[in-house]
Amino acid sequence: MTTAAALGELLMSRSLDDPELQAATDAVPDERVLPDVHVLKIGGQSLLDRGRSAVLPVVEEIVAALPRYRLLIGTGGGTRARHAYALAAELGLPTGVLSDIGSAVAGQNATMLGHLFAKHGVPVVGGGAMAALPLRVAEVGAAIFAGMPPYDMWQRVPAEGVIPPYRTDAGCYLVAETYGCASMIFVKDEDGLYTANPKTDPSAILIPEITVDELIARDLPDLAVERPVFDLMRNARFVKKIQIVNGLKPGLVTRALAGEHVGTIITAEG
Repeated sequence: MTTAAALGELLMSRSLDDPELQAATDAVPDERVLPDVHVLKIGGQSLLDRGRSAVLPVVEEIVAALPRYRLLIGTGGGTRARHAYALAAELGLPTGVLSDIGSAVAGQNATMLGHLFAKHGVPVVGGGAMAALPLRVAEVGAAIFAGMPPYDMWQRVPAEGVIPPYRTDAGCYLVAETYGCASMIFVKDEDGLYTANPKTDPSAILIPEITVDELIARDLPDLAVERPVFDLMRNARFVKKIQIVNGLKPGLVTRALAGEHVGTIITAEG
């Protein structure tokens, strides 16, 4: 067991990239901050953009689940974010600016969702107050946040193009991993992960379960979850499994919260 004194000595005397120092920090037992909390990512284009007919049933299902589950609810950016990305890219603006714009749109969706949950006492936590998420969950059992990670100008520059690589799927996953949450459920408009885009390819086949390595090896042209999430999962300490469910089908979110295998489950281990 690494003692605090020994770790402190290494931190004061070694480079932060030193292998022995890295191994020493890795030996310290991990602490789950919110081990009984489930993270739900409500897709922007999948659900929020569809308006009342798609959003209200999901809100009602989540409200019904509140007495049994503690929840963090993240929002996507959807079509408005894509439109803003297109305009900014056409103007020649850099990735950091597009990331800032994407954050604003995801925040708008969080605000709208927050007003729908307001009468149930579920608050929206802004990007600058993310450290208050555990407190808000402890107080009322749930909280809403904008899924876009607050990298803004510090967003990682992609290998090609200017679209921010770490967007709302990655942001919600990072919240789940950082707080050591019980599960990460992506609520989309498809039954799970397919071999192709089921909206355009009738031969697409549902993949009920797959590992990250198998998924990356397949190099599928279209994925229901942002690709950087899978790289993050490879280094995960807590959340080594994610689930994709269809929020347009009543009851699937509740079943996923209960631990049922609905939709697609992707694991970081074979």
